[in-house]
This record gives sequence, C-alpha cells and structure tokens, in this order.
Amino acid sequence: MDNTEGISHTGFHAGSFSARDETRVAAKAARRRVRTMSATLHQPLPHHEPAAAPAARLALKTAGTSRGLLDGAWWPRSRDLSRELPALTDVLDPLWGRITRIAVNPKYWPVIPRKIPVGGHVVKVGWFTPEIDPHKLLLLSYGTGRWDLLVIPPETGAEAAARLMAAASDHDGPPLTASALMAADGTRRAVPAADRPLEPAGAEKREGGPSSAAVPAQTGGVSRLVIGM
Repeated sequence: MDNTEGISHTGFHAGSFSARDETRVAAKAARRRVRTMSATLHQPLPHHEPAAAPAARLALKTAGTSRGLLDGAWWPRSRDLSRELPALTDVLDPLWGRITRIAVNPKYWPVIPRKIPVGGHVVKVGWFTPEIDPHKLLLLSYGTGRWDLLVIPPETGAEAAARLMAAASDHDGPPLTASALMAADGTRRAVPAADRPLEPAGAEKREGGPSSAAVPAQTGGVSRLVIGM
C-alpha cells in the first residue's frame, strides 16, 4: 500500500503556491533594484531657459510728424536677417500693427530668408533691386500702411549711429534718401575737424560768451522714439 495515500493534497498545493509567490516577490525586488540603479545612474539634465534675444535698436518718428522719405532708422547687430528681423518686428507689431511683409535690397545681406516666424505668425521676406535703396528696409502691415527705415551698418560706431538715427527720425531734417543720408554722414566724417565750420555754441565759447552747457537746448517737442539703445 502506498504510504502517500493518506497524505492530504492541501499541503502539496499550498507549497506550490508559496514557491510561485516567492518567485514573484524575487522578480519584483529585482525590478525595484533595476529602477533604483537607473534613477541613480541617469539623473535628469538641468533645464536651462533660452537666452532672450537683445532688443532691436531703433529710432522712430512719433505720430503726427511729417513722414518725408524715411520713418526712422534701424541699427542691427549683424547681417543675419533670420536673427535680426524677429526682434525688429516684435517691437514694431504693437506700434504699427502686425507686420506681414518685409523687403530689402540684397546688396548688403548675404542670406535672405523667405519667411521668418514672429510672435505666433509668419512674416514673408523678399528682395527687390533696383527698386529698393540698398540702405533701406521696407515694412508692410496688411491694411495699415508702409514704413521705410534707414539701415545703419552693424559695424557703425555708437556716435555715428546715434547721429544717423537722429537725422532719419527728425521731422525737421532734410528729405534725403537712405543712401544720400549715409553718404552725407560719410562726407562729414571725412572732413578734418580743423576744416569743419564752427558750431554756434563753439563760436560763442571762442568769443568769450556762455558755453553750450550753460544754455539748455530748445526743441520743438519730442520728434522721435528711441528703442533698445
């Protein structure tokens, strides 16, 4: 007679379940160790916020001034239109209405992108020659109007750039084209200081009159808006 006949099967089945449970427990423990090692070995990289682009450097005629041939001046930091135009349109959209098209003369721009993304919309960029002055940027706002800006070369010094910005945004200035304004300023810089005519304040000082610092300049009101200088 088989001695196993009187043994209950309950113990056998219980032992089988315990073995499987132990296997599952061991597998879970192994998975936890793998997750712990992964979390230790693969720490998340630090998050760096993108650096904000520098503000555009602009001098614009204020509302109400006579337009003339130019509406102001723009002094970009480089000849990279893909980098410079978004900062420019970000400033002009709230002032002039959404800019939809920009046109340039390709003479001084090595690469002209067809489109640039700006503030949730796309601005189309084109080039024309000889219709557009090589020192000018033309901007169009759908249903609002057109504006023409003198483009001051990026390599221009701060003193000359400030002088050109003032001339382009002054409603009392001469009605010169962008290239004529650049040429006039170039001629001014080429003339030796000793050969330049004395300014009125300088003449007074030479004659013993009050210096220019003692006489505040009189202007007819603010005629320009300077941004990003």
